[in-house]
Amino acid sequence: MLARIDALDVDIADLDTQIEAHLAPFADAVARLDQIPGVGPTAAAVIIAEVGLDMTRFPTPAHLSSWARFAAGIRETAGRKKGTGATGHGDRYLARVLGEAVVGASKTNTFLGERYRRIARRRGKKKAIVAVRRSILVIVWYLLQDDAVHFHDLGPGYYDSRINPERKKRNHIRELEALGYKVTLEPAA
Repeated sequence: MLARIDALDVDIADLDTQIEAHLAPFADAVARLDQIPGVGPTAAAVIIAEVGLDMTRFPTPAHLSSWARFAAGIRETAGRKKGTGATGHGDRYLARVLGEAVVGASKTNTFLGERYRRIARRRGKKKAIVAVRRSILVIVWYLLQDDAVHFHDLGPGYYDSRINPERKKRNHIRELEALGYKVTLEPAA
């Protein structure tokens, strides 16, 4: 039994070297995808294997998301909803590796981690995973579409920086007045 386990270890080592040899021509793309939070070299290799490097097949990131079945289809006409909102069955290997990337990214203090936490609070963890999977896939499209593009994290405070303070102030005043309060504002010293 022990000899069989040793032979299995040797076979796995051979397999790892073969995988590295086959990935050598794609080392630059793997390195660029490795910059995404949650995506490591193994996940990058799986993404490249499933999606490929030729992004001309997908004119926009939305086409790639739709192909991978990460674009929920709900349309509304005359007040009636058409579609289920389900994403459908796509590439299960891609879905699995992106799901693992989302779990890894959700624990980081990055834009993707904050996006996961914001959506999970409002909509639940499963929908947050699908939404962040799609975000990662959009980032992948941009990184693979142009060799000169590199990943730049927007940071966890991106959403807070996009809120207009004047609009926020008006909304709070309007809400308090709707509750029956008279509001006067004075600047803090």
